[in-house]
Amino acid sequence: EDPSSSSSTQNSVVPELPGFYYDSEKNRYFRLLPGHNNCNPLTKDSIQHKAMECKRLKLLEEEEKQKQKTARAGLNSSVLLQKRQLGLLSSTSYCRLVHELKVNCMQRRKIEIHSPDSSVAGTNNFKIIVADVACERIFTVNDVEHGGCKYGIINLSGLGKESLTVEMYDNLYFTNRKVNSVCWASLTHPDSHLCLMGIAETPGCASLLPASLFSSTNPGDRPGMLCSFKISTAWSCAWCLNPQADNCFSTGLTRRVLVTNVVTGHRQTFGTSSDVLAQQFATQTPLLYNGCRSGEIFSIDVRQRSRKGQSWKATRLFHGSAVTSLHLMEAEHYLMAADMAGKIKLWDLRTAKCVKQYKGHHNEYAVLPLHVNEEEGLLTAVGQDCYTRIWSLQDAHLLRTIPSPHPSSKDAIPSVVFSSRLGGSRGVPGLLMAVKQDLYHFSYS
Repeated sequence: EDPSSSSSTQNSVVPELPGFYYDSEKNRYFRLLPGHNNCNPLTKDSIQHKAMECKRLKLLEEEEKQKQKTARAGLNSSVLLQKRQLGLLSSTSYCRLVHELKVNCMQRRKIEIHSPDSSVAGTNNFKIIVADVACERIFTVNDVEHGGCKYGIINLSGLGKESLTVEMYDNLYFTNRKVNSVCWASLTHPDSHLCLMGIAETPGCASLLPASLFSSTNPGDRPGMLCSFKISTAWSCAWCLNPQADNCFSTGLTRRVLVTNVVTGHRQTFGTSSDVLAQQFATQTPLLYNGCRSGEIFSIDVRQRSRKGQSWKATRLFHGSAVTSLHLMEAEHYLMAADMAGKIKLWDLRTAKCVKQYKGHHNEYAVLPLHVNEEEGLLTAVGQDCYTRIWSLQDAHLLRTIPSPHPSSKDAIPSVVFSSRLGGSRGVPGLLMAVKQDLYHFSYS
């Protein structure tokens, strides 16, 4: 339901007049203006924003009051345990349903951020947070007030303590380029480096940074940037873990894909008919999946040489809007994709057909990521409306909708990470949410 159409609910009692808004509280009409006006700020945008803020505050209040919730009728821990003991549930189904229960009971707690440099923590807004494979560290991209971005790494080992504190290390590396995409890269050992895609006015830049830059050791002992080159506007990046395309990362650019070997410097270019906004490599085969602004999804076998035209495209799927995020499932028979129309679809790559849709996501123009946790059976996504939604992977049931702790705005869309082991193998389960200058932990109760 569109909050801006609140006046339409009064149609049965009060007639709707073109150019006017009926306020049920004040029992009168107000004239709508076409744009913002300092003297009379009553516009459709302001009405919609007010309605959304009221809804957010109401949901926050309900979450504080209701500690125990469930997304499915009749589902509780005692029923699950009883079915498990009777042999009516397999181990996999039991664990999945337990995660559903725990996700619905997660409570928000603010995390205190410590840093060796007191000027680092809490001074700039979080833009992106990305966890390494083990979920021991979080790479952060922070917006700087005078333009550009600053990078840091957060150590999550402190999440297991009652104080909920984390250590943030910043190498004081600053760039005047806006960061569009970032991913962890395994060059010398797992998650040893970071790929960053950024744009300035023109041209853009692709960089490969050692993660050891962000440490408390002597600055003189730190390695420099391994790889950095100028490119056209960059939208996405992905690192390849398949041994047949070892040490390679891909860059999604305007109307082309660039695959670079960081050791040999060899590059392959594949021309496309649209901007490449999302990418992911397969691990079992040397295939690169790409999602485009045109709505097309296609794969590339990176072992072949660059060709003119587009005869090298393998699997081809189509969305009705720009594809903003891709996630290849573990068995690599299914691909999850989200687009700018708010559609999240699960595709069967063997039949090239959509087998599931996850409803409720909100997006109109932003490049927003998907977070898939197959072991827990959960899908998480943050919408343009600043709500974090969690679905069941198995049946696409919407389990929970989490409102942002801050008022909704374009520059306050949360960035999240979910894991059942935040902080490492002995870590704590839950959801991390970075919004504005704050970091929150939604922990299992």
